[in-house]
Amino acid sequence: MADLELTDDVPSAAADGVWLVCIECGETFAPFEEIRYTCDHCDGLLEVRYADLPKFEAFEGEGSGVWRYHAALPFDVGVTLPEGNTPLHEVPRIEESAGVENLRVKHEGMNPTGSFKDRGMTVGVRVAQEVGVDRLACASTGNTSAALAAYGARAGLETLVLLPAGKVAAGKIAQAALHQARILEVDGNFDQCLDRVQDLAGRGEAYLLNSLNPFRLEGQKTIGLEIMEEHYADHGEYPDRIVLPVGNAGNTAALYKCFRELVAAGAITEDQVPKLTGAQAEGAAPMVEAIEEGYDETRRWDEVETRATAIRIGNPVNAPKALPGIRETGGTAVAVSDEEITEAQRELAGEGVGVEPASAASIAGLHKLRERGDIDADESVVCLTTGHLLKDPDAAAEAGAEPEPVSNDTDAILAHLEDGSSSATGTVGQTVSNAAKSPLGILAGGLGIAYLLRKLRSKE
Repeated sequence: MADLELTDDVPSAAADGVWLVCIECGETFAPFEEIRYTCDHCDGLLEVRYADLPKFEAFEGEGSGVWRYHAALPFDVGVTLPEGNTPLHEVPRIEESAGVENLRVKHEGMNPTGSFKDRGMTVGVRVAQEVGVDRLACASTGNTSAALAAYGARAGLETLVLLPAGKVAAGKIAQAALHQARILEVDGNFDQCLDRVQDLAGRGEAYLLNSLNPFRLEGQKTIGLEIMEEHYADHGEYPDRIVLPVGNAGNTAALYKCFRELVAAGAITEDQVPKLTGAQAEGAAPMVEAIEEGYDETRRWDEVETRATAIRIGNPVNAPKALPGIRETGGTAVAVSDEEITEAQRELAGEGVGVEPASAASIAGLHKLRERGDIDADESVVCLTTGHLLKDPDAAAEAGAEPEPVSNDTDAILAHLEDGSSSATGTVGQTVSNAAKSPLGILAGGLGIAYLLRKLRSKE
């Protein structure tokens, strides 16, 4: 069982008050002397620890974004674009339909490359510089590859990304390609891609920057710091619950670490820690299975499928850190259908918040848990949305309204509007989807939708 207790003991391995600890056997390691991702002795997950844990006062006057919180990070500044300082939206209509006292949406799609992964990369790529590597690598369902490619380019380092062939949204591949990453499409799923990247890292061929790397989660824990600061400033209290999509469970682990550190520092009390609540797609829900069945660990799903590509993961590597986070905070986990995810994506869009499908799992999960009575009406909830809608433009086109062809005549346009009916053929979304599956469409589909729509309309 994972031991996530924070202690005041500073081991001899610490450097400038920072060290690594194995959450399984307790072995400690110097943070930057050697490259390691897991424990040398038992292969358990590692966690970054600090001699001094700051309170909120330490962040005052430190600007905004991830590096506002440098007192809680291994460095004063990293490889930055910059990132963080994402909005905490009010969504009054969803709040009303969900039936909770207060609802806010933390939209991580507003980071530089359009997802929360930028928070991890600003720290992780800085660590890569510290340990002196020249090639970065990751397995990805898309967002990690886009973030790593951008931050690797910023740092002037070669970037290698392994993607499951035919399973990554076009917008994400386009980002990695433009930032000059080497893209390898693997005949397998995400978990198999991660197996291959771990093999490459183990042979010293690349520096692994998936969330197995403990420094990735240090940047991601700043999501929690921002939520706590802004929610308290707006409402005079911390949220009761945070609902978030779960793929590899990195954010769940990172948020739990954030809250453990705040409690240890005396910044909040244990009863002020938000309940961490995970939402997964029904076709890829090993964390939900573990919570519902009372398992001590997740069981790998070899076959996973969902339109929410960013969380199409069957073997969440951060489960040993995330499962205790859900249980110890009094949270839970829920699986939602692809149809429920799409409806939540439309609901968010109706509030002006554009997200990719995986992000909407948090809103879908909130609705389902309210219906089941697992979330009370008097709760203050924050739902995390992890990626921008243009990450998966094909899904957005299919979920959204279709263009309505009209004559090139003002009176005809007014008549069409007054009629209130749509003469759209219903083929646009499907045409876009089919185009994105072609060899060129895989790369260019997400960037060429507007052009394609114009071409389709011109033929009518």
